[in-house]
Amino acid sequence: MGPDYQLEAALDGRVAGVDEVGRGPWAGPVTACAVVLDPARIPEGLNDSKKLSEARREALALKIEAVADVSLGWASVEEIDALNIRAATFLAMTRAIAGLTHAPTHALIDGNAIPPGLPCPATCVVKGDGRSVSIAAASIVAKVRRDTLMKELAVMHPGYGWETNMGYGTAKHQSGLHDLGVTQHHRRSFAPIHKMLCG
Repeated sequence: MGPDYQLEAALDGRVAGVDEVGRGPWAGPVTACAVVLDPARIPEGLNDSKKLSEARREALALKIEAVADVSLGWASVEEIDALNIRAATFLAMTRAIAGLTHAPTHALIDGNAIPPGLPCPATCVVKGDGRSVSIAAASIVAKVRRDTLMKELAVMHPGYGWETNMGYGTAKHQSGLHDLGVTQHHRRSFAPIHKMLCG
């Protein structure tokens, strides 16, 4: 069983699903997405982005953006280092909700915590991308858009494998750091990068 629209239907009004991607990588921003679906035009096949192939995610992202109110929110590497990754993720989520064309009446937040200072009431939904189609849609668009950015950064900074590891600390990324050093896109507050700079 995949996600459905039951949580949204129970709340009524304009319900936004919110999810993020990029908490764990050593490089690049953290990305959040907010999606308000039209219940009459929900694309088929929505699911947790991690359960979909890259090609399927990209096709679904285009469909979602064509029929829904979609907004992305980003928190930069500088913000991650200044605030910490949890607070930066909350900032990205808040920005995503604020960027919707019409303010939602309620937000369904993937995870177990609600960002402070949201412009609407919110409910956190653990493993929400497997339960709510709105959160699943947000997870897909956030993943596709952040992956696209990391591939663009990989062209400018070859050797770290960002085009495939998306900034996560893989063996290829580690060898790139060893050979090439730290870029402006690396999160200096993260232990492996901090250790390199202070080593």
